[in-house]
Amino acid sequence: MTQSRVLALVGSLRQGSVNRQVAEAAAHHAPAGAEIVIFEGLGDLPFYNEDIDNPDTVIPEVEALRTAAGDADAVLVVTPEYNGTIPGVLKNAIDWLSRPYGNGAIVGKPTAVVSVSPVQYGAKWANEDTVRSIGIAGGKVVENAVLTIGQTGEKFGDKHPRENDEIGSLLTGVVEELVGASESELLSA
Repeated sequence: MTQSRVLALVGSLRQGSVNRQVAEAAAHHAPAGAEIVIFEGLGDLPFYNEDIDNPDTVIPEVEALRTAAGDADAVLVVTPEYNGTIPGVLKNAIDWLSRPYGNGAIVGKPTAVVSVSPVQYGAKWANEDTVRSIGIAGGKVVENAVLTIGQTGEKFGDKHPRENDEIGSLLTGVVEELVGASESELLSA
């Protein structure tokens, strides 16, 4: 198996958020041959605006995101639910990655969506909206790599999610599915 690079996009900007911790847990529990890199600059992206998205304008933060996505074999999105939907910062990143239209950095890229919430439904609406947005943007959402994690307070308490064996196993499965889809894409190319 070759080394697969997975770009993780975390929809919460808070450094200590449980969503970030779940992305860290995914990196910790990644199977051999998979490297998960968390993108650190989502909060630095300007709002998507086609007036500034042109070949004559270089926006370093956008270039960093597009390059990271282009260099990745797959994408792992970890999202909370804000007011019943996807956080604005994550939607903005997806908008930037979807352009140029039909040739964005995530077009055809295998993608997993994990949603995380303290309530029992595990940010189901944000998960569904993220899956839809990624799909419309051209990403290939891997059906078996979609996961909702609810009741995080009860599951994790004061511990990091990487210490939870059940979640570790689920995240390993998500990453395995994602890497498998990525390898299938390479073989069919």
